Parts: sequence; structure tokens; C-alpha cells
Amino acid sequence: SASARPVGRCAWAMASSFPRLFEPLNLGFTTLKNRAIMGSMHTGLEETGLFHGLERMAAFYAERARGGVGLIVTGGIAPNDAGRGYPGAARLSTASEARPHEVVTRAVHAEGGKIALQILHTGRYAYHPFPVAPSAIKAPIGWATPAALTSAQVERTVADYVRTAELAKGAGYDGVEVMGSEGYLINQFIVSHTNKRTDEWGGSFDNRCRFPRAIVRGIREAVGPDFIIVYRLSMLDLIPDGSTWEEVKALAQAVEADGATIINTGIGWHEARVPTIATAVPRAGFSWVTRKLRQEGVVKLPLVTTNRINMPAVAESILERGDADLVSMARPFLADPDLLAKAASGRESEINTCIGCNQACLDHTFQARQASCLVNPRAGYETELNYEPVDPARREKVAVVGAGPAGLAASTVAALRGHRVTLYEAGPQVGGQFNLAKQIPGKEEFYETIRYFGTQVHLTGVELKLGTKVTASDLLAQKYDRVILATGVAPRTPNIPGLQGNPKVVSYTDVLTGRVQVGKRVAIIGAGGIGHDVAEFLAHGAEVDTTVRPSGAGSPPPPPPVEPFLQEWGIDGSLGTRGGLLPGAVPPKAAREIYLLQRKKGKVGATLGKTTGWIHRAQLKNMGVTTLSGVTYERAHPDGRLEIAISAKKGGKSGKGSEAAPERRGPPGGTRGVLG
Repeated sequence: SASARPVGRCAWAMASSFPRLFEPLNLGFTTLKNRAIMGSMHTGLEETGLFHGLERMAAFYAERARGGVGLIVTGGIAPNDAGRGYPGAARLSTASEARPHEVVTRAVHAEGGKIALQILHTGRYAYHPFPVAPSAIKAPIGWATPAALTSAQVERTVADYVRTAELAKGAGYDGVEVMGSEGYLINQFIVSHTNKRTDEWGGSFDNRCRFPRAIVRGIREAVGPDFIIVYRLSMLDLIPDGSTWEEVKALAQAVEADGATIINTGIGWHEARVPTIATAVPRAGFSWVTRKLRQEGVVKLPLVTTNRINMPAVAESILERGDADLVSMARPFLADPDLLAKAASGRESEINTCIGCNQACLDHTFQARQASCLVNPRAGYETELNYEPVDPARREKVAVVGAGPAGLAASTVAALRGHRVTLYEAGPQVGGQFNLAKQIPGKEEFYETIRYFGTQVHLTGVELKLGTKVTASDLLAQKYDRVILATGVAPRTPNIPGLQGNPKVVSYTDVLTGRVQVGKRVAIIGAGGIGHDVAEFLAHGAEVDTTVRPSGAGSPPPPPPVEPFLQEWGIDGSLGTRGGLLPGAVPPKAAREIYLLQRKKGKVGATLGKTTGWIHRAQLKNMGVTTLSGVTYERAHPDGRLEIAISAKKGGKSGKGSEAAPERRGPPGGTRGVLG
């Protein structure tokens, strides 16, 4: 991330602000310097070694090690061909495949870090034509029905895991993480939902656990005692017929006996219809699961908790409460590799916080694209995108117009490199449309990005001129060498008869800034990202935060509590049900009668984020918001009636009306239309 100060090797002089987080952990044969793990996250850099070596992966992880991470876990690496996530995905099964990894481990060790390789077999989640699984049951999110492994193939797969661990140790890794959660192959063996076998690898719980136990035991025998083995245990499956809590505890005890060093927490299968890491999940929303295992004292191994831990204060509170021995953060180290160094030196306001959006990380990963970060475009591009100082003779006088995210990024990076930058903003505060987005329930993290950039404006010496609307002649008069326009977009008023000048029609900016109050019956025209955000804001009956924060500083509202989230998504907080799901969720009811309208035919909101769009659609559906697609807008009336026509599905008829209901009728009179 762009930073006004070089971090280098931090002396951790102020680590006492977070004493638990920066407390070393003695594993017996080695010591982790703090309690922070960079959790596994596939970036696409794992595959660059196929043709060009793993130098980019080495630079990526070295930068995180330099920032102070106690233990890094790589993205998933397959132990054999069948385990690959997609054709060409990274595999480690031969000495020639191991050799390129030496540059990665050397780079991390040179920065004083430790690194473990995650061994991941995708099983029925594979996106290639030949997936395998314990039983031939197709995944709801899979491409093909997997072939059921024979008993001999299961044994060979165990041997493949062991071979990968041996090769990882030979390549210099400090350990491995055995991926036993998130619904991948090991998880598929453990639960009866996906394991219908009748041989020694299926049937009873003990038989279903033979596979992970054989892997952990085999690895420990092969690598010896002085090598970290992290076992990623699915503690909360969030699927029907998942593991019971008693089974979770029994497997934890078993892998401890078989030689694991650390147990990491896995939350939810990928096919689960419950959010687990998106911004809709409250901070540390699942640390209570790890706490339950720790408090019951069934294992003595260090336990790691994970999911939506994005700031040092959150991590510290988890450790202080005794929820876990370590905390795992993956995306937060994409957003800011120096997160820990800044925390240790009392510079929390400089942390570029992960906002949990998934747009450039997981969305890219599930589209077979290289992962990066929406708030840190350098992530994954450390060998290409570096903000080097310019020669003093080439320093320029730069104007940036617009203090939204783009203008803030452009101005602070230019100033960081040595240019003289003036940032103009017509409004009273920095942040642009992030100031609208932060009003949406579940998007409170956007406050943090505004705070981060406001801090960078100060540290980099950008001259900030708020409340200043400049013209071209103003800029020309100042004789700038370069002018960067980052003025964003203005809401577009669609060409619908009766819309212009209609007192019942307002813009989304009017709503999210609090300039207008919306009634109890609402039609939202446009069902893209903004339309869905406005619908969520109105459905929750949210209040606009009208506090003006000129430079982005100041305390954001308190984060949402965990308990309402568990109720909304039907999560069993007592862990008394199989898989951790209750028979029925209890979502809040919408505060208004809302119609979300889309001109395009097909699924409403189909263009939303690949890994988060389903969450937004499900939330609105569960709250009772009516969504309609294939809508033609015919006329908006001064009394609030909106005439629409709806294209029928294939084989049906078109409908028209001045009243709206699911059966192709428009909203009744008195409704305020919200442009989205």
C-alpha cells in the first residue's frame, strides 16, 4: 500500500498497545514471533512458476514477511492432478515442481518470516472434467459429477499428500497446512452428506475420519518432529447433514494425536448459503466457534480463529477474551502488507483496512484471474507497480480535481513520489461516493478507507482545498504541469415520461445524504449495485450519518453485533444442530414496501459480484423486497403512481398496469420512485 513513511524492519517499539497480538508463541521446536497468521488465499501467483519461476510470488510474500507476519500460509497447492482446482492450477508432486518454490522460502526467510505451504485437494469442487470425490455426488457449485475414488485410489491420494509435504520441507517451507475444511476433498470424506461409501473409508464417523487422520499421521512420520503441521478443521459446516459439534471435537482430538502442531478454524463450505467472509459478516463474526472448542479444553494445541478480522484492535480483543491462541487474516494483508508494522509502531490510522468487498480478490480467483485488492492495486504486482521517488528535476506541479477514492489515490501517490499536489474538492469532506456507500448496512468498513486516505493526504503533504469548485480557467491560471480529473459521475435521470420535475421522484444521492425522507412505499428504478444498496438501506430503515469529517478522520459508528447476523442467516449459536444450521432463519422484515425494478430481462442483480451478489439478492428476498425484471417504464405520475409494462417470460404474455404486485402490476399511488 502507498505509505508516507518507509516501514522497513520495525522495532515494534509500541507493540505494548497490542500485547496479546505481539506475544511470541513457542511451538517447542520453533517460535512464532507473534500471534498473527496470514491465512491461505489463492492469488494466481502460484501458477506463474509454470513458465517464469515464482519470483512474483516470492516478492508478494516477502513484502508481508517484512511487514511482520508471524506465519504465512500460501494459496492452495494440489497434491496431484485430480486435486487441481482447474486445468493448469498449481501442483507439487515432483522434485522439479518443488525447485521453483525455493526462491519463495528464501525470500520470506530473508525478511525474518516463516511460511507454510497449503496442501489443497479440491475434490468435487474442481473446475476440470475429471473431478474425484468419496462418492459420485455432484456439488451444487461444481462443473461435473465426480468419480468415486476406489479404495486403492484413496490410499494413493494419502501418499500424494505425504509426498507434497516432504517436497515442501525440502524446498525450505517451515510447515504445511492440510486443508480439511471449506467443503474440499477431506471435508467431503468427513460428512455423510457427501460420503456414502460402505468400505473402510465410509459409513461410521471413525471410518469417515480415516482419510484426514491417515494424511496427518503420514505427514508427521515423513517430515519428523520439527516441522509445522497446521490442520484446517471445519468447525462449522453450514450445510445440511454436516458435522455435529461432538464430531468436530473428536476429530480435533484425533488430529492432535496424529501429530498436528496447530488447528486452524474453517467456517462454512463454499456451497453454503450463508455469508462467511463478505462485508455483510460482522467483524470477528465467527470467533465464538473457536472459543467454544478452546474453552471446552478437548485439545492442548494452539487454536487459530479466522474470518473478518481486519484490524489489530479486533485481533487483540479476540486474544484478550481467550477466543483463540492465534488469529488468521488473509485479505487484510492484501490490503496492507505493513498492517502489523504500523500497529506495532502506533500508526493504526495509517492502516489500509480490508473492506471485505471481494471484488478484486475472491471474485478474480473464482474467475481464474489473478487476485489483487480494490484498495491496494499493488497487491500481487509487487515486481511491477512500485511508487519510486521521481528525480528532483522531474517533479511537477499537479492538480487533482475530485477527492473521491480515485482522486485520493492519485494525489497521495503522486505526492509520495515527490510531486507538488493540490487536491480540489467541491464538497465539505473527502471520500466522494464512498460517503454514500458507507451509509449502507453491511458497508460500514468504507469509513476505514476514507480515514486511511485522509491520513495519507496529511502525511504526503497534499494541499487539500475543500469546498472549492474549480473551472478550467482557474486551473490554467495556476499553470499546473498536469491536471487529473477525478470528478466521478452524476446520477443519470432516465428518459421516462413524467419523471422530470416530479415531486415524488428523487435521486439515490438525495436519499443517502439525508436530503429527503422516503415514505413507506418505494419503487427503485434500476437494480444494479446502487439499486441494491438503496434497497438495503431503505429495507433496514437505516439512518443517515450526517457527520461531516473533512479529512476522513473521526470515529465511525460501532460495528454491527454478531447475534442479529446469526439469527438472520439461521446459524445455531449453541452448535447443537448438525452442520450448525437452524431449521429456519429469522431475517428482519423490511421497514418499507419496496419494489426493485430492472429493465433488463433475466435474474435481477445478475451483474453483481460473483461471490457477494447472491448475498445481496438473498437479503432482499428474505426481507420481503419485491424484485421485477423485464420492466418498461411508461409514465411517472405526480401522485406517485408509476406505470410499467413487464415482458413476460418465454411462452407468457406481457402485462401492463398502474398497480404493482408480483403478478406484473405496478406500485400503487403514493409511492416515491427512487432512481438507482
